[in-house]
Amino acid sequence: MLPALAHVDCWIFDLDNTLYPSKADLFALIDVKMGEFIQGLLGCDPVEARAVQKRYFLEHGTTLSGLMRHHGIAPRDFLDYVHDISMDRLEVDPALNAAIAALPGRRLIFTNGDAAYAGRVLDKLGLSGVFELIHDIHACQYVPKPDPSGYAALCSAYAVDPARAVFFEDMARNLRPAKAIGMTTVWVNNGSESGAHEHHPDFIDFETDHLTPFLADILGGRA
Repeated sequence: MLPALAHVDCWIFDLDNTLYPSKADLFALIDVKMGEFIQGLLGCDPVEARAVQKRYFLEHGTTLSGLMRHHGIAPRDFLDYVHDISMDRLEVDPALNAAIAALPGRRLIFTNGDAAYAGRVLDKLGLSGVFELIHDIHACQYVPKPDPSGYAALCSAYAVDPARAVFFEDMARNLRPAKAIGMTTVWVNNGSESGAHEHHPDFIDFETDHLTPFLADILGGRA
């Protein structure tokens, strides 16, 4: 094990654009569904719906959070609708799966999506059963990353010692709260939309453009 990570016994992963390449672009499919939902909700055209969607994402962490705050929508209705997409763009990465399975200690998912959707993604990636649990937007009371409350809730609910945990995430800004409570942070800088937003080296310990070789390197060929 890479000496800088030898203390880690809990490996926490974001889901989308972290466990699979950003080029798969599931968000393009989700974007379409979000646009349809917003058009139906507000009675607006696609251009206005897109502007609302992106503004809420940047201002509130997720489009859902903005819609809840400003329009009082039922979160499960929204999540069920926008996550009803095909997973055909995803492919199994045997090397990545082997590396994740070889990590010593606990393996968790922390996502702004919901557990049902995350389960479908993990199944398509061949990662079902590899992770102990999924800490999702429902568990965070619909307050998304990067709000610190979700990180604290994860550590409290599952007895995670942040000083012995590492967090992998494609959205740089979501690493700031993890670093603030003592986690080691890895930015998966793979071209995600807005991935570099609010990036700062002070809260990023490691950076990689591809998770598979990074994990293979830190494991020293054990995967």
